[in-house]
Amino acid sequence: MFQKNFGLKGDSLINAILAASTCGFLLFGYDQGVMSGIISNAVFNDDFPATKMADSDDVYHSTIQGTVTAVYEVGCLFGALLALFIGDMLGRRKIMALGAVIMIIGTIIMVTSIPGHVPLAQFIVGRVICGIGNGMNTSTIPSWQSETSKSHNRGAHVCFEASMIAIGTVIAYWIDFGLDFVDTSVAWRFPIAFQCIFAVILLVLISNLPESPRWLLTQHREEEALQIMADLNGTEITDPETIAQKEAVYESIRKSTQKVTNRELLDRGRSKNLRRTLIGASSQAFQQLGGCNAVIYYAPVLYQNSLGMDRLMAMILSGVTIIVYALFACFSFYLVEKVGRRPLFLWGAVGQCVAMVITFACLIPDTKESSKGATFGIFLFLAVFGATWLSLPWLYPAELSPLKIRTKANAISTSSNWLFNFLIVQVTPVMVASIHWGTYLFFAILNGLFIPIVYFYYPETKGRSLEELDVIFAKSHVENMAAVQLAKDEPFMEHHEILEAIRELELKENAEKGDFERGTELMEPSDENTAQGSLSEKENPSN
Repeated sequence: MFQKNFGLKGDSLINAILAASTCGFLLFGYDQGVMSGIISNAVFNDDFPATKMADSDDVYHSTIQGTVTAVYEVGCLFGALLALFIGDMLGRRKIMALGAVIMIIGTIIMVTSIPGHVPLAQFIVGRVICGIGNGMNTSTIPSWQSETSKSHNRGAHVCFEASMIAIGTVIAYWIDFGLDFVDTSVAWRFPIAFQCIFAVILLVLISNLPESPRWLLTQHREEEALQIMADLNGTEITDPETIAQKEAVYESIRKSTQKVTNRELLDRGRSKNLRRTLIGASSQAFQQLGGCNAVIYYAPVLYQNSLGMDRLMAMILSGVTIIVYALFACFSFYLVEKVGRRPLFLWGAVGQCVAMVITFACLIPDTKESSKGATFGIFLFLAVFGATWLSLPWLYPAELSPLKIRTKANAISTSSNWLFNFLIVQVTPVMVASIHWGTYLFFAILNGLFIPIVYFYYPETKGRSLEELDVIFAKSHVENMAAVQLAKDEPFMEHHEILEAIRELELKENAEKGDFERGTELMEPSDENTAQGSLSEKENPSN
């Protein structure tokens, strides 16, 4: 039906991959935001009575609201774990295609829920299934995007796709708002069904775009990988730079086994797999613990319950809040290559902490005037979050992880996102109903705790190739230096310099092992030498 790669090469092909990745994250953002308006919709609450708030039992109904919303994260967690176990076997494209199909199936199950036939149970099952597909996609798309982009624009591309989470959320919010005035079940069925459009577009695009050449090399499919690298570079397979790039990638996985085991994630040797996996996973966990989805999922509920607004005003203000969020998210893909990852992580944590302090401080007096300050705090939080922590955790783990465990490490990072996403989405309605302004104090403290962790453990990756980062972590192990400092001091390397650095580090490590082994031999003489020594003592008792 279509030409191979849609007939594209070079930057045009890279941009087509960016478009597919963008569609995947638009789907993610839409699905993330669509429940915010639906969960408090009158028709939805009539069809699913257990979700309806009642003044006499706020905590119970808040718990049900949290459960209906948060089960999606349970599905996403299982989807990410599924990618962990089968991702390396199937490859990036097949996992994404499977994820899109599963999301379509889950959507169909949700929209066909009928009152009188256990509708809430069916809706929850469909939401979990939809989450499984999204978990598979969000675990895989950043790796695919990182492995097909060039080092100078990789950060901008991944952050651009991640910023689409905010755009998808905006689309969902305003569709919810427009249908909030409809008094039939179309008010919630259409917004949920609409996400199938993004899933179908994603399927069409990835069906004719290339597999990750780095994944192909782990499968020892060198000819295919070289051809795709040439297509991405806009060159022929005989181009010296393309061949050098392939050799640099292959050298970085040369010692890996045919089948990478999950135990490799715990390796603390030269590759520093464990540290790199933990840093990536922590960035995803911190994104959620900072409180982003406490605001994004429940903005209308927060404005109604915390700030005392009526339904219409809460919906309008929520829509405006998310527009601000999306506008600032668009700055992220510019800032990430200009400013770098570490500064955005640090300043983002500071800004989010300040925003939460403003919010809880203004809610303490519990007056109409002070609530305006709390509204500003929520606006400020989403603006800062959109420009910093929204995109970075989707980019950073894919950059940090070595190639041979990248799929598994990225799946673990994404799993941590969904695990803590579930926790925050589940408990937020209960926290707001129970401790009110203490909810925002809790998030302020957590954001403050992120700052020293980022400062001491998060190395800068801006402008580095994925294989270059392997060299930095290997050097930090061999020379017993902090990766954060090495990433700051080491000059940037070309492909041939990476090859030389890898071989030099191997020689140095082998030499150190050799010295140790030779020293052990000197300290522990062989049986033959021991026997000779004993014989000499017998022949020369005077000794």
